[in-house]
Amino acid sequence: MSASGSPTVAAVSDDQLVELLPLIAAYQRFYGVEEPDDARNRAFFARFVAPSDEGLLLGAWDAAGDAAIGFACVYWTPESVAARDVALLHDLYVEDSRRGAGAGRALIDRAIDEARRHGASSLSWRTALDNRPAQRLYESYPATRTAWFEYEVDLGG
Repeated sequence: MSASGSPTVAAVSDDQLVELLPLIAAYQRFYGVEEPDDARNRAFFARFVAPSDEGLLLGAWDAAGDAAIGFACVYWTPESVAARDVALLHDLYVEDSRRGAGAGRALIDRAIDEARRHGASSLSWRTALDNRPAQRLYESYPATRTAWFEYEVDLGG
């Protein structure tokens, strides 16, 4: 584990996935899910446990390695406009009481490294318009903020 007191970030093993379920549920509640489903979350996020052709689930642990304090999930995906493979940092969450200690930055840095290692030509992410704490972190990176509108059709699944 990190001797400097910094969080440790690593690809999540199948055994560690259960440690992240409370954080995944907290992330979902932040975005309006009233009753997160641990069994459904375990099945969904298991597909990103390394090795995976779909993406990569990263976990952040406290400096002692005793507690999961955050997670990020990166999807490997194609981008048809540029005809290239890219990475999408679809989920990033750090426990409220642990924010500001470097876990979010460590997760993004590792996601960038893993996207490069995977051969992706870029890494992108998005956040809610009113999530200023996340935006402050994101704006500290040499990333370009875009102005795309997102549309969604609920298909009842």
